[in-house]
Amino acid sequence: MATLLSHPQQRPPFLRQAIKIRRRRVRDLQDPPPQMAPEIQPPSHHFSPEQRALLYEDALYTVLHRLGHPEPNHVTEASELLRYLQEAFHVEPEEHQQTLQRVRELEKPIFCLKATVKQAKGILGKDVSGFSDPYCLLGIEQGVGVPGGSPGSRHRQKAVVRHTIPEEETHRTQVITQTLNPVWDETFILEFEDITNASFHLDMWDLDTVESVRQKLGELTDLHGLRRIFKEARKDKGQDDFLGNVVLRLQDLRCREDQWYPLEPRTETYPDRGQCHLQFQLIHKRRATSASRSQPSYTVHLHLLQQLVSHEVTQHEAGSTSWDGSLSPQAATVLFLHATQKDLSDFHQSMAQWLAYSRLYQSLEFPSSCLLHPITSIEYQWIQGRLKAEQQEELAASFSSLLTYGLSLIRRFRSVFPLSVSDSPARLQSLLRVLVQMCKMKAFGELCPNTAPLPQLVTEALQTGTTEWFHLKQQHHQPMVQGIPEAGKALLGLVQDVIGDLHQCQRTWDKIFHNTLKIHLFSMAFRELQWLVAKRVQDHTTVVGDVVSPEMGESLFQLYISLKELCQLRMSSSERDGVLALDNFHRWFQPAIPSWLQKTYNEALARVQRAVQMDELVPLGELTKHSTSAVDLSTCFAQISHTARQLDWPDPEEAFMITVKFVEDTCRLALVYCSLIKARARELSSGQKDQGQAANMLCVVVNDMEQLRLVIGKLPAQLAWEALEQRVGAVLEQGQLQNTLHAQLQSALAGLGHEIRTGVRTLAEQLEVGIAKHIQKLVGVRESVLPEDAILPLMKFLEVELCYMNTNLVQENFSSLLTLLWTHTLTVLVEAAASQRSSSLASNRLKIALQNLEICFHAEGCGLPPKTLPLPASQKSCCGGQGIGPSVSWPWPICLLAFLFQPLGWGPGSLGPGLQAQSLLEKGEGTLPKMRLQLPWGEGGGHY
Repeated sequence: MATLLSHPQQRPPFLRQAIKIRRRRVRDLQDPPPQMAPEIQPPSHHFSPEQRALLYEDALYTVLHRLGHPEPNHVTEASELLRYLQEAFHVEPEEHQQTLQRVRELEKPIFCLKATVKQAKGILGKDVSGFSDPYCLLGIEQGVGVPGGSPGSRHRQKAVVRHTIPEEETHRTQVITQTLNPVWDETFILEFEDITNASFHLDMWDLDTVESVRQKLGELTDLHGLRRIFKEARKDKGQDDFLGNVVLRLQDLRCREDQWYPLEPRTETYPDRGQCHLQFQLIHKRRATSASRSQPSYTVHLHLLQQLVSHEVTQHEAGSTSWDGSLSPQAATVLFLHATQKDLSDFHQSMAQWLAYSRLYQSLEFPSSCLLHPITSIEYQWIQGRLKAEQQEELAASFSSLLTYGLSLIRRFRSVFPLSVSDSPARLQSLLRVLVQMCKMKAFGELCPNTAPLPQLVTEALQTGTTEWFHLKQQHHQPMVQGIPEAGKALLGLVQDVIGDLHQCQRTWDKIFHNTLKIHLFSMAFRELQWLVAKRVQDHTTVVGDVVSPEMGESLFQLYISLKELCQLRMSSSERDGVLALDNFHRWFQPAIPSWLQKTYNEALARVQRAVQMDELVPLGELTKHSTSAVDLSTCFAQISHTARQLDWPDPEEAFMITVKFVEDTCRLALVYCSLIKARARELSSGQKDQGQAANMLCVVVNDMEQLRLVIGKLPAQLAWEALEQRVGAVLEQGQLQNTLHAQLQSALAGLGHEIRTGVRTLAEQLEVGIAKHIQKLVGVRESVLPEDAILPLMKFLEVELCYMNTNLVQENFSSLLTLLWTHTLTVLVEAAASQRSSSLASNRLKIALQNLEICFHAEGCGLPPKTLPLPASQKSCCGGQGIGPSVSWPWPICLLAFLFQPLGWGPGSLGPGLQAQSLLEKGEGTLPKMRLQLPWGEGGGHY
């Protein structure tokens, strides 16, 4: 049968428009964007005033002529149903009363009981064979109710149908031969006038046919059969046997009944006579309303359903809640009564529900899952022949309309189902499931045979929607002022929106489309969007040209980074191995590289200058001995390394040159910082009389430089030199990277080391003067002063000064300072000893000073280690010159002692009389660790 979708040329224009798609690849930016598909106009769910008046009249008629006992959870009071209808149809009270009065004056319908005799089970076997040939007589007894009471009284009131109901009102089923479980499935329409005084009667009989004795003996199977033969012989020929009956009051029935009823006996001989399965439905014939007379019952019910569901949805929207598909008790009661009185089949009710819901879904907000139930019901009960031609066309049009509307929603899913609304993914998934189930229906296949497969239609809709979304975003970012910088900012915003959309497709939408339709949305969207982006970026870089200003360079760099992020999404796409328009996009940005590098250096230099200018050269804390500028400089260098990693230029040779430039600029900044921080120290210390404050600043300066040296040393790791070496191995000569990058780094480190040593030397020079003065005083003190007391001023001086330096210098700088001071101290001691060789007292004092100085500089492992305390070459020559042979391997303090104190007759093996001394440090009030000293001579061969 021809339908709306039977032939391609008959497909509705809006469906052709919704699924129309062009394959888009490289597009010219100057060409106008493709015209957006117009929005699909959904069918209106509103009725004209005349249609609403007819429908309202029919609904009131249904309530006024309600039949049967109310269903559970249905509304009992008619007044409540009438008020609900008044609200649902938006009728004013006066108009409602007039319409209600007019409906009451209409002729009553013909009341009917639609009775279906389905089957029976466990009935008595009346024939010789042990079976029966049952049939049923049924009808309605008018004017006489069936009184209640005890079972005995009920039995006395029973009367068979043929004796109670006129023959013309009696209905009979077919005879089912030789069975105890007959199946009839026959339906009868029984009219009645007053439900309160009418009763339904059904008698079941066994058909008795005239047979010869020989035939009956041939059917004999047991003694019970023989007993039946004797009983048959006593009764009249051809008299049927009573099997049981069912008697029901109509007012006790609900609108629809479907039950098994026991077959009641006339006597107590056989009380258990089996059960009979009956279905009842209280219906109307010849309804007096205009709608019932002029329109099919199915159409009227469809319109009523549409009106009431529309009211339900709008009521929930007014209360700021979403309708979940559940009808109110009032609506459910009215629709149930109307469908029952109109005698609509379950299939036609499901079809009406589908048509109403599919129309309302296109104009009202409610879950698409409400469409699944009617789809399932239609599929389960589908028989094409039961529908008239116009109904088939109506159903086909509903399929086409919902498919078109669904595809339009899918095309615009980014705006229709925004992720800002939490249930958007679930709503989209529900819509896809509805479309999948609809397209799988037998009805859809028969009525819309030429429709393309749903995955193809959805894919085309997604492609069209993706392109439309891109052009809408492009218009949204269109700058108010036309210019190259403004166009660059607009393009950057567009690319970032594309990246955000692809992330949403990857995280959320792709799995929904893949799970329902096996469509990879992310791959499709990435393929379409990267073509669109590539053309616009290439055109923009062409307009910018080869000369890039700093402002334009910053815009291009952000655009380059965004395109890198966009291309990284390729690994999650099925297009990872194909050729894309964004391949080698970095070539479009080559003219901007010098601008990027220069801007990076300029920003870093300005940051370094600001940091130094604001630095007060005060340590950040007890554990952090450098100042704020060192922290800012570390952050600045980290930002340079981050910029290099962001750039990550694909071409190996060009990437090497860029890295060389980054290293060169970083090293240059380090040396600039050294100059700036020294100038800052001079600026802050100028005019100050407090030399201690100047020393503090100098300590901070050398600490800042040491921190900078550590940061510079991390450049190979931060700039990934090993990975770079692997990349450029094929394009660079062997050793070129080592000779270039490492040479730059070592040169910078050497320069920083020189600056640090210069600063530490300056600090050491301030202390060397004091050390020399105290040693000279030690030699010239009068003889009455004990050696332990004579050395005390020198040790106190060193304790205070070294404690200060240890507190204010980092460990590396403090160790350097100790090395310089130790070398200087030894030189002063040697010079003093050489000048006082003739004085045993002076030599003894110098010997004790040397022992205490070694302990002081070693500081129990916290200062200089023993292996870093060598004698200067001049002192070694002096030791050798005093008769200590070079073949003797003694510790250098012993060698020096032998050199200094040979005039006293002390040698390495015998250093004179024993001398025990308390550490001079214990006499002071310093903070260095207190050490106990035992000099290396005496009767027991002491140690220290």
